[in-house]
Parts: sequence; C-alpha cells; structure tokens
Amino acid sequence: MHMSASLQTKNQHLLWRAGFGPAAGQWEDMRERSLKRTLKSLETDSKAQFVPFKITAGSAEAYGMMDAQARREAQKRGRDEIRALNLAWINRMVSGEQMLREKMAFFWHGHFAARTQNSLFTQNLVNTLREHALGDFGTLLRAVSKSPAMLAFLNNQQNRKQRPNENFAREVMELFTLGRGHYTETDVKEAARAFTGWQFDRDGSFLFRANFHDDGDKTVLGVKGRLSGDDVIDILLKKPETAAFITRKIWRFFVSEQIDEPLVQKLSGQFFRSGYDISALMHDIFSSDFFYESRHIGCRIKSPVELIVGIRRILPMQFGNPDVQLLMQRVLGQVLFYPPNVAGWPGGKDWIDGASLMYRMQIPRMVASREIPAIRTKDDDDQDMGMSRRYERRTSRPLDTRIDWNPHFTGMAGVKREELLTATARILWQTANTPDGPTLEKHLDNASREAFIRSAFIRLMGSPEYQLC
Repeated sequence: MHMSASLQTKNQHLLWRAGFGPAAGQWEDMRERSLKRTLKSLETDSKAQFVPFKITAGSAEAYGMMDAQARREAQKRGRDEIRALNLAWINRMVSGEQMLREKMAFFWHGHFAARTQNSLFTQNLVNTLREHALGDFGTLLRAVSKSPAMLAFLNNQQNRKQRPNENFAREVMELFTLGRGHYTETDVKEAARAFTGWQFDRDGSFLFRANFHDDGDKTVLGVKGRLSGDDVIDILLKKPETAAFITRKIWRFFVSEQIDEPLVQKLSGQFFRSGYDISALMHDIFSSDFFYESRHIGCRIKSPVELIVGIRRILPMQFGNPDVQLLMQRVLGQVLFYPPNVAGWPGGKDWIDGASLMYRMQIPRMVASREIPAIRTKDDDDQDMGMSRRYERRTSRPLDTRIDWNPHFTGMAGVKREELLTATARILWQTANTPDGPTLEKHLDNASREAFIRSAFIRLMGSPEYQLC
C-alpha cells in the first residue's frame, strides 16, 4: 500500500509540473502506472501536430484613420477577441491532448512577457509560443523577437538609425537570454543599433526596413562587424550564460524555488551542448531521480491559472457563463495575456496575500454551490476587459456551473467508507499532510456515500494544502 501511494504521489507530481494536474478518473492510472509510462505519454501526446488558435483573422486596425466611434468599436472588438482567446487557451489546458506543450507555452508566456490590446498580435504571440514551446530555444527566441507584439511592446518600431531606442536590445539581453551582469551598457547601445529597422506591417508580418537600419560597424560582447539583429541573436546563443539563465528559470518554475546550483549547472551544460533542445532539457528533468525527491514535491504555490485549470480538470464542469473564469484570474492576480510588466509574473509567495488566499480557498465551494460572492477588483482598464464592472452589478447572481461527479463515484467505488477521506486527500494534496478525520468529518455531508464524497472533495480543495503542487 505504501509503495502504490508513493507512486501515485510521484505520478501526480509529474502531471502537476509537466501539465495542470490529474484529470477526474485518472487515479487508477496514477496508482499503478510507471513514471516512465506517464512521461512517455505526455511527451508523445505533445509531439502531435500543432493546432494554432484562429479566433481573429482581421488585419491590425489603423486607429489613426478612424473617427472616435469607429475606434471605440474596434477597441471593443479587440477586447472581446482577447477574452475569447484567453478562454480558448484555458479550455486547451483543461482538456487538450498536448498538456506538456501547453504547460511549456505557459512558462514561455511568463518568460517572453508582452501585452498588447491588438488581438491579432496577441494571437500571433501565443501561437508562436505554443508552436515552438518544445522545439529549440534559438528558433523560439528569434520568432518571438520578430513578433509584432514584442516589437511593439518594447518600442522597436521607434528604433531607427540616428535615433536608436535601447528598450528591445536591453530586454533581449537582461530578461530573455543572458541575465544581468553578463553584458555592459555599451553592449546594449551597440545591440540597439543592430536591431534598427526591425519593424512589422499592419497584418503583423515582420519587416526589415533597410533605410532605418544602421549599417555601420558595431561591437557586441566582443564580436565586431556590421552586425544585424540576427547576428546579435547568434552571439547571445553562443554564450553558455544564456543556457544557464534559461535553465535556472526553468528549474525555478518546474522544480523548486530553491536552486540546486550543481544540478542546474549540469543541466545547463547539457542544454547548451544539445543546441538548446527544450524537449531534451525537460526530459532530463522529468526522468531524473532528483525531480521526485520529497523536497521537490508539494513545494510550489500554484499560480492562479494552474489553480483554475487544475480545479476544472479534477472537477469536470460546464459553465453557464465561462467569462467568470476571467474574473477569477483578475481577482487572483494572473490574467493570461496581461503580465504586469516585461519581467512577467514574479510567482512564488507573491501569489498569496490575505485577500487572494481567502478567494482561492472559496473557489471550490463557489463552483459546487454555484454562488459568486461580492467581489471588488483593482482598476485596470486594459486587463479588466470590461469584466469587473459587469460582475459588480451581478454579484447576487448564482455562478452557473454543473459538475459531473460520476467519475469520482466510480473511482471511489472500491474504497471503504472509513478510508474515503484519506483516499481523497491523496488525490488532491501533494504535501505529506494527512487530513484530521474527526474534526473534518463534523463538517462533511453524511446523508449518503455520494454526498460524503462530494463534500470531502470540496472541503479538501478549499484547504491551504491544495494551494501547493
């Protein structure tokens, strides 16, 4: 029994880190399946053909050519499309086959953080991240660097010969590749000159405008010549510091906030020698013994998106109004496509404060009771997308969800009544804690076996332990 419980926890650990947690009805697999098989399944599924989102097909709006009314309508259309894109990605995380691809793209979304109110550019960026999520980092870096969302966000449209704008060059070095301390201010200035002329057209296609480009000699990180933007990216990729910076960030996101320097150095050396093969790096992590050590299990605070998606995976549900998931993201502090700044979301303990912890712990009860409490969200017109005003007027309305409990009743069919609470905790909690049976049972519904299972799931999901994975 002890061995199977341990294997179950390790399998669930892999599903939480390489995806968004186990789905309802997967428990039998988790108890019996080898880690090798679980990993193989995740990797194989994510190698299937990439399917891009196609929510918006329009060209970028030229706001300057519109009157005020047309501009308002175009901006509303853009907000609606970004909202639809957000929910489409959440749904793909919940029920898509390619869980590892989506989780990796979610990581890159925080690494290559950009926000734009242009729905076409947003769709272009998320599709780029998803397409190259498990490929090689150099291809991903180049594609993101040439995306209209990133070029616009980091002001490279304004980067021209005689008037270089350093924003883009600085962030490419500081946040996307080398990290602070591995380049000088002169390197930034010279790289900015190399990136002059990197532009995009109204449809979001990359354009190199030769007449805006500074074609003179430059020196970046000791390399001299008439360097182009692509040359600078090549120079950055030839630096082992880039592999180390990316590996350290991946470690923090997928393994632990506590860096194990010798292991990170070893992994980053392999990553560098592989030509930045992301799939190979993730396989090295997920197939290693260290990944399954108890110190790395249940040590990460779930981000709001991981929490929401994980709840939907374990409690299969239909939403009468799916937009409520946008409100949840807002209140918890992580709205897809709206990172707080170019550095992305800080993560870790920053996810938890008094208000958000209380709301986190209420979500399972809210979806089960179909009620939404009165909520006030911070003002942010961009990120708001019209959501908070809509829901502040509707706070007394029920939350229209329908949960399918049948997989839970079936999955628990062979479990003795006195072991139901412990078996439920093993599915939901990744920590070594065990529930306090006598205290908890007073708050559970004993009307029937089904009622007990339902209330046990909701109560244990509304606990501090469930916030960890």
